[in-house]
Amino acid sequence: MQLSTVILSLFTAAASAAPSCGQRKFGIMALRSASPIHFATVSATKNKLVLNLPEDQVDSECVDGKVHSAATFYIKDEELYLYGTKDRVQQFLVDPSGMGQGVLQYFDKGDSDPSGRLTVKGWSVDQNENLLFLNNSLLACPSTTDNSWYLWVNVGIEKPAGQEGCLGLSARTVTAKDPVKCTYSNYA
Repeated sequence: MQLSTVILSLFTAAASAAPSCGQRKFGIMALRSASPIHFATVSATKNKLVLNLPEDQVDSECVDGKVHSAATFYIKDEELYLYGTKDRVQQFLVDPSGMGQGVLQYFDKGDSDPSGRLTVKGWSVDQNENLLFLNNSLLACPSTTDNSWYLWVNVGIEKPAGQEGCLGLSARTVTAKDPVKCTYSNYA
C-alpha cells in the first residue's frame, strides 16, 4: 500500500512540474545594440511582424478585452503560431527562395498548408533563447511611413524587396508568464 502511495506522489509531482497547455508561450524582443530596434517588442498586424508598432495601429482582439501590443507565440512541431483561439489558428510561413527573399507572414490556417516555395516548418529556439528559422536569424527593415520595422527571415539578402537600412538582430524569446489569447488582423 505504501509503495503505491509513493508512486502516486511521484506521478503527481511530475505532472505538476510539466508545463501547462503543452508548448511554451513567449514574446519576442529584438536585440541589436546601438540601434532604434534594441529591446523593441514584436507586434503582429496585417499578416506581418512589426517592431515599434505605433499604439494607434495595434489592432489585435484579445479574450480579456484589453489591448496588448506585444504578440505571444508558440512553436509546435517546428511550426510557429500566434497564441490565439482554437476557432482561428494563425500560423507563420516563410518564402526563403530568391523570389520571396525571406518574407515572413502569418495566415489563418485552413485544411492544408501553403505549398510550393512557401514553408511553415523549420522554427526553433537556440541555446541562447533566440528564435531561428532553419538556423537563420531575423532581419528588420524600416517602414517608409513611420518608425516601425518589419521582420523578415535573414536568408543572406541584404536588401529584401529592395529595402534600404535593414538590420540583422537576435530575436530573443521571453517566456510569457500570463499569456492572453489574441486574434490578429489580416491584410485587408
